[in-house]
Amino acid sequence: MIIMKKSFIIYLAAGMLATGLFSSCKKEIGSLNGPEIEDLTTNPTRFQLNNVVIGTESGIRTALDFYLDAVGVVGREMYRFASSEPRYVQSLMGKDGQGLDNNAFYLTNPWNARYRGVKACNILIEGATNSTSITNEQRKGYLGFAKTIKAYQLLLNLNLTYSNGIRVDVADPDNPGPFLNYDESLKAIWDMLNEAVTDFTGSVIEYTLSEGFFYGTSSPAKPTVAQMIQFNRAIAARVALYRKDWPGALTALNGTFFDLNGDLKKGYYHVFSTRPSDQTNLAFFRQNATGEVRVAHPSYAADILPGDDRLAKAPLRTNPASADQPALVSNRDVFVYTSNLAPIPIIRNEEMILIYAEAKIRSTSYPDAIVALNRIRLAHNLPVYTGLANENALITDLLYQRRYSLFFEGHRWVDVRRNDRLASLPNARVGDTIFDKFPIPLTEGQ
Repeated sequence: MIIMKKSFIIYLAAGMLATGLFSSCKKEIGSLNGPEIEDLTTNPTRFQLNNVVIGTESGIRTALDFYLDAVGVVGREMYRFASSEPRYVQSLMGKDGQGLDNNAFYLTNPWNARYRGVKACNILIEGATNSTSITNEQRKGYLGFAKTIKAYQLLLNLNLTYSNGIRVDVADPDNPGPFLNYDESLKAIWDMLNEAVTDFTGSVIEYTLSEGFFYGTSSPAKPTVAQMIQFNRAIAARVALYRKDWPGALTALNGTFFDLNGDLKKGYYHVFSTRPSDQTNLAFFRQNATGEVRVAHPSYAADILPGDDRLAKAPLRTNPASADQPALVSNRDVFVYTSNLAPIPIIRNEEMILIYAEAKIRSTSYPDAIVALNRIRLAHNLPVYTGLANENALITDLLYQRRYSLFFEGHRWVDVRRNDRLASLPNARVGDTIFDKFPIPLTEGQ
């Protein structure tokens, strides 16, 4: 990841993107009248705008570990054991009728981090709009980036609160817009992504992004307009899937690097380093850790098909880990991110192949869907699909492939929820609750 320049730290005195001065909630937002923010929104230079882009990309990695833990535990992908934090196995799992806490770290940390990303994007939009130091083509490049990242951040928070909705209009912290319901929020995110494509068209890119946007490379670079549009359309394909807009998902995929026969890992990633002013991947825990532990739900190994090489994402521990014995026990670590520098995917080709397969199933194009499912099955040492060629059977296989291909990437809970299969999630402890959504955070005043 690019090291944030000293001047950027100065401009955002107190580290707006790094330490969380801002969030979506008016009550938590600091003064917006300081000279640092005015410098970035009134008439910033290209250098200042580029620094906002750098800081935005850096900042949107914050609290991803909390997000992955929250949706992973609620979705019964894994257990999170922490000797100092019982809420991972109590309220987050609905023990003894407990509900989700609207002021708990597992919600407020990722929620606020995503809205800090939104705030950074809004600053970039205002700054690029008002700058007289850039051409209109350059302005469009900044606007396209800001709207794409803003949409992505909003989508992650919507994944948490689902039918409780999100605020989309938070540009004015003194007068934030209302909470939109789930469908309205998805539509607003979809429209924002489409606006960004319009901005990118005919634009000039002046900023540098990390190596996470250039799969297979080890250094930052300036992206092309085509690459930025491909990233945008990849996120749009995911949104279209959530909206049950099957033609829209397929059309969006056509604008990406989606490739049925291509590298499954190719895509866009959050990257990490140990350099000054950077951060490491906190979703990594070493194997056989104690005290602070992430372990796969026992059903991960129990449900996997013979020979499936994705079992390697949950290797056996030397000793099982447990909490609330004997109810919660696992003998397999979550080991998707194998070092503290391992990248976290934003979206990659394997997910896009599965988006294609799902859209084809729902469009009753079963032969095309089976071709896509077989691409994933064969890549992971499974035989070709021989089940029934109908919607229910193919969706069942699709959800299996998504479960194992996208393990601990933040998808399982969302996938079973949007396919009305929450009841299929396992409960090892009698009396636990499978939640379908998180509450609106207390700080939002709802």
